[in-house]
Amino acid sequence: IGVIILVILAGFGVRYCHQQHSAQSTKPRVSQAAKKPSKNKKKAPAKQAKPTDPAAAKYEIKGMRPLNNNTWKHPSMYRAYPDVNAHPGMWIRVSTARQRVYFIDRGHTIYEMYCSTGQDHGTPIGTFHIQQERGENFFNAASGEGANYWTSFKNHGEFLFHSVPVNQNGRYMVKEAEDLGKPPKSHGSVRLAIPDARWIYTYVPYNTKVVI
Repeated sequence: IGVIILVILAGFGVRYCHQQHSAQSTKPRVSQAAKKPSKNKKKAPAKQAKPTDPAAAKYEIKGMRPLNNNTWKHPSMYRAYPDVNAHPGMWIRVSTARQRVYFIDRGHTIYEMYCSTGQDHGTPIGTFHIQQERGENFFNAASGEGANYWTSFKNHGEFLFHSVPVNQNGRYMVKEAEDLGKPPKSHGSVRLAIPDARWIYTYVPYNTKVVI
């Protein structure tokens, strides 16, 4: 009897060990390589630094509309345009680096606009003044572009504040207009949103100082 019991127990032990081995063999194996983080991950491209103009940065104020593809259709700020009669000392600062126009009185910005200045430093740098020449529209056959609501600040009709460009049919050139406030795109003049250009044409007085 003792021999029979030993044989039974031995057989049970063999089956138990086999079951344990089978259960372990069904578990998925994770390789050591999979556990280690990959060293070949691509690094995110570094963000390009935005152009700066420290002298003009101090003039930036809150209340600008978001810069997007429809910016050219609306005033640059949510606030109303200033009453120029209440600011007789107002002058204009144009930043070609930040693509902004600031209207300043007594050291404070009273309005700010998105703009697009000349490619390849085509906008003249210096101190100028609003001239007598201004008009509702023009078209330049040589460049194939025109604009609305223009106001001259240099060379009596050569360098202007004006709207985003129009084609020979007077229709706004949308692809050009959508770049307002982004990299310089003009031929030298200062492009503006339609309402902004209209306000300058209508209200900004002759001889107002312009610093670029």
